[in-house]
Amino acid sequence: MGRVRPPLPLLLGIALLTLVAIGKSGEIRERAADGLGEGMPPREASLARGFVLGEDEEIDEGTKEDFRRAGLSHLLAVSGQNVTLLALLAMPVLGALGISLRLRLFWVLGLIAVYVPVAGAGPSIQRAGVMGALGLLATLAGRRSSRFYALVVAAALTLAIDPGIAADIGWQLSFAAVFGILILAAPLARAIASRIGSGSWRRALAEGIAMTTAATLATAPLIAFHFETLSTTTMVANVLALPAVAPAMWLGMCAAGLAQVPGVPLEPLNGLNALLLAYIAEVASWCATPDWAEVQVHLDGRGLTAAYLALGLGILAWRRWPRQCLALSAAALALWLPLPRGIGEGGATAAPTHGLRVEVLDVGQGDAILFQSAAAPAVLVDGGPPRAGLERKLEQAGVERLGAAVVTHDQSDHAGGVEELLGSMPVDRLLIARAGRDLVARARAAGATVERVAAGREMRSGPLRLQVLWPPPDLAAAPGTIADPNQLALVIEARWGEFSMLLTADAEAEAVPLDPGPVDVLKVAHHGSDDAGLAALLERTRPQLAVISVGDGNPYGHPTAGTLATLERHRVPTLRTDEDGTVVIDVYRHSFRLDG
Repeated sequence: MGRVRPPLPLLLGIALLTLVAIGKSGEIRERAADGLGEGMPPREASLARGFVLGEDEEIDEGTKEDFRRAGLSHLLAVSGQNVTLLALLAMPVLGALGISLRLRLFWVLGLIAVYVPVAGAGPSIQRAGVMGALGLLATLAGRRSSRFYALVVAAALTLAIDPGIAADIGWQLSFAAVFGILILAAPLARAIASRIGSGSWRRALAEGIAMTTAATLATAPLIAFHFETLSTTTMVANVLALPAVAPAMWLGMCAAGLAQVPGVPLEPLNGLNALLLAYIAEVASWCATPDWAEVQVHLDGRGLTAAYLALGLGILAWRRWPRQCLALSAAALALWLPLPRGIGEGGATAAPTHGLRVEVLDVGQGDAILFQSAAAPAVLVDGGPPRAGLERKLEQAGVERLGAAVVTHDQSDHAGGVEELLGSMPVDRLLIARAGRDLVARARAAGATVERVAAGREMRSGPLRLQVLWPPPDLAAAPGTIADPNQLALVIEARWGEFSMLLTADAEAEAVPLDPGPVDVLKVAHHGSDDAGLAALLERTRPQLAVISVGDGNPYGHPTAGTLATLERHRVPTLRTDEDGTVVIDVYRHSFRLDG
C-alpha cells in the first residue's frame, strides 16, 4: 500500500498561512513577548523571553553575568535547541489532533519557517532553521537525511545571503557547536551510558552530558579567542540545569503560541514556568559564585588553529584508545578546576588583556572614563559636566547602551553628564556611593537599577573588574563626618587581566589613605590640583602613564605646576585632555598602547 499523500489544496493552504505568518512575524513576536511576561516576576519574565525569543535586553546584568560565568549563556540565545524542542512539542500535539504523520511534517516545516523570523533570525536560528527544514524535506521525500550535508548546506545558504556573516561570533559558535555534537555526541553518550548503566533516564542523562561536552569542546577555542575567558563550571551547570531546560522551553513556547489568541489566561502556565526558570537562574548563580568559575585564556590566530588541531588529534586518539583518553581527561580536569586565575604559569596561561578599550573622554573640566570590550556592555565611570556632549561622544565611540554608569560623587563635573544621559540612552545600572535624590529618581524613572557601593565592592562586566577601594562603608553611610565631599568620592581600581588602572576621581591622595599596588595607568585626582600625597602615591603605584582629565582654560589653574612637576620628577609620562583631547588606550594581553 502506497503512502497517503495530503491533498494539494491543503498543502497550499499551509504554505499560504505560513507566508502570512512570516509577514506578520513582528506582531507575533510582540504578542509572544507580552504573553511570556504575564503573571511572572520580572527576572523570570525576562528569562522566558530570552529562552524563547532570544530577547536579552530586559535581563539584568547580574543575571547575565551569572549565566556567562556558569557557561549557560547559550540558553539566552535562540539556536538549534529551540528548533528541535519546537518540533518535539508540535509533533505529538498535532498527532493528538488526529493529523497524519506526513501532514504533521508539513505543519512543523511551516512552524519552523515562522519561528525563525519571530525569534529574530539571528545566525544561530538561521542555521538551525535550514538544517531542520532540510531534515523534514528529506523525511517527506522518503530519504535518509545526512546531518553533515544539512550543516554544509546551511552554512552555504547563510553565507550566500550575507557573506559577512562569517565574521559573526554567533555564526561561528553555532556551526562549531553543531559540528562538535555531530562528531562527538553519539560516541560520548555510548561511553557514558556504558558506565552509568541502562534505563531511560540514565540514557537521557548520558545523552545530555554528551551533547554538552561535545558542544563545549568544539566551541572552547573560539570562546577563548573572542572573549578570552572560559567557564570551569559549565559542565556542572549544564547537567544541573538540564532537567528543567526542555520543560521551561516547552512551557514558554506554549505561552507564546497561546498569546496569539486574545483572552486566553496564561498565568497558570507562566506560574509553573517561573519555578523552572528560577531554578535555572539559581543554578547559574551557584555555579558562577566561585572565584575560579572562569579563567582567562588568550588565543591568537595561531593558537586557535593549534587548539583545533589538538582537538582533532584528541578525537582520533580517543576513538582508538577511549579508556586511556577518558582517564587522562579526568585527571587534567581535576588539576585544572582548582586554579583560581589562569591555567598554570606562563605562556597561554597568563591573564589576557586584549580586547579592552579605555577612553578618558574630553568633556572639559570634569571626568568621564569609558570602558568597552566585545565581551560585555560598555561601562562609564562619571559623565563630566552638563552640556559637554557626552551622548554624542558615546555615540561616536559606538556605544548604544551602557551596562553600568558609575558616579564617583555627586558634583556636577562628574554627575551632570550622567544625569543628562539617563532617559536618552539605555543604562542598565547606576552605581553610586551617595547621590542626590534627583539623580536617583531620574535613574529609576529611566529603568536603571540603582546600587550604593563602598570599599570592598567588586563590580564585574565580562572580564572587566572594578574594585572599589574608597570610601569605607562606615564613612559612605555617614558622610557628615567629613566636610569635603571630594574625600568621599569613589576610588576604583579597574582590572582587565594583567592591566590595571587607578581611577581617583577627586579624592586627593593627601586626604585619602590608600595603599594600592602597582598599576599601569593613573587617572590623576581632581583634575591635577595640588596634592601633597601624590609623590607617595606614585612611589606605591609606579604607573607607566598618568592621565589628567581637565578643561582647557579652566579658572582653577588645573593642572597645577606642582602636580606636573611631581609627575615629571617621578618620570611618569603624562597626557592631558585639554591638550591631547580624548585619551584612547587599547589594552592587549601583556601590554597597552595609546591609539592616535
